[in-house]
Amino acid sequence: MMRLLICFLLFANTVEGAPINTSEAIEIGGIKQWIKLDGLDDQAPVLLFLHGGPGNSVMSYSDRFTGELKKNFVVALWDQRESGQTAALNESPMPLTVSLFVSDAIGVIEYLNSRFSKTKIYLIGHSWGGYLGMRVALEKPELLYAYIALSPMINQLESERLSLQTMYDSAIKNNNLKQLAELSQIKIPFENGEQLFYHRKWLSKLMSSTAPAKARVELWAKTWLNLFNEASKTNFIESAREIKCPVYFLIGSNDYQTHFKLTETYYEQVVCEGKKLYWFTHSAHNPHLTESEKFQEILISMLNKN
Repeated sequence: MMRLLICFLLFANTVEGAPINTSEAIEIGGIKQWIKLDGLDDQAPVLLFLHGGPGNSVMSYSDRFTGELKKNFVVALWDQRESGQTAALNESPMPLTVSLFVSDAIGVIEYLNSRFSKTKIYLIGHSWGGYLGMRVALEKPELLYAYIALSPMINQLESERLSLQTMYDSAIKNNNLKQLAELSQIKIPFENGEQLFYHRKWLSKLMSSTAPAKARVELWAKTWLNLFNEASKTNFIESAREIKCPVYFLIGSNDYQTHFKLTETYYEQVVCEGKKLYWFTHSAHNPHLTESEKFQEILISMLNKN
């Protein structure tokens, strides 16, 4: 009997967790918010992905950049308020502000820590999500093993100015009168969806990506432009010289949307518990999609560093 008990205990200590694949609504910030949890082992470290936009849920195409991650992490996806399934569940009863989204993100992290009996998670944020993740890392570094900034908004007003100047120079060089006429209507910060559309139209050509439809950009602006402009005022280069957790920066070499030069400048000066910069030489603003294999390999390698 004693031998059987010992064998059972040895076996129990080596058993891995069970696979997890679930989607559910959780109560965060006074509303129902939608999350998706996916992984081969529910005892693995948790990785929360903060989508960009704001407003751009990734749940419909996340398999393109999480296939290998799910073998090593519990991958958590979250539709932020007024986005994806969260928007379908309920409207935000409060105005959309940066502080509200930061509070929501911290609430989701605390929920994940509680659910999986963790004290820390890995956090990654893309673009607007990269800005949101920076705010979380600054305010609650004790909740994070590491923060991964993927094409983050570091100083977005300056980023828009730099890319606008590059587009002007191109238009002048090529004597593109239509481009010059449309770019001349842009003011930064953007005043309306039309200005944003003209900027993103020519920016897409600069980055060899697909230009958005004007109607779609103008519709997006009605909900999100004020929030985007609020976040764009932040200059982390000046306001966040130290972050008390490891921070890793993933940058596309052709990213003029969240300008690669500004992220590189910030990386060089910020003081962290650990930091590293990874270049994606064949990418612009979406390295996790254009170089998904490399993207996942880098994230998995972080498990051995923290």
